[in-house]
Amino acid sequence: MEYPVNKTDAEWRAELSDFEYQVLRQAATERAGTGALLDEEREGIYSCRGCGAELFRSHAKFDSHCGWPSFYEPKVGDAVELVEDRSHGMSRVEVRCAACGGHLGHVFEDAPQTPTGDRYCINSVSITFSQGDTKA
Repeated sequence: MEYPVNKTDAEWRAELSDFEYQVLRQAATERAGTGALLDEEREGIYSCRGCGAELFRSHAKFDSHCGWPSFYEPKVGDAVELVEDRSHGMSRVEVRCAACGGHLGHVFEDAPQTPTGDRYCINSVSITFSQGDTKA
């Protein structure tokens, strides 16, 4: 798949730490409960660590008790790409950044307490947080 942000493997490796590269470019997962943004509660914007594309807003973040930052919807419908993932003997839906294809996490339809019923379970290392107005 061709993405708007298209870099070579060498460029990704030069721009990302080893762990960021493993998660964003090789679909690794950070250990539950270890992510820096898990307990972030300020108002702000969550963007892709790989390319800076805006992905989620703080109003959609909720505590799902799963060990990873969880959101019930992306910023806009086309901010993320959903891809079937049959790795590790499971059938899941992978969440990728629609701008660069970076692996963010997975989405599950198991959050009835949210407006959408969805839980976007996202690796902290895949995203950045910037505090500020989320009304725009």
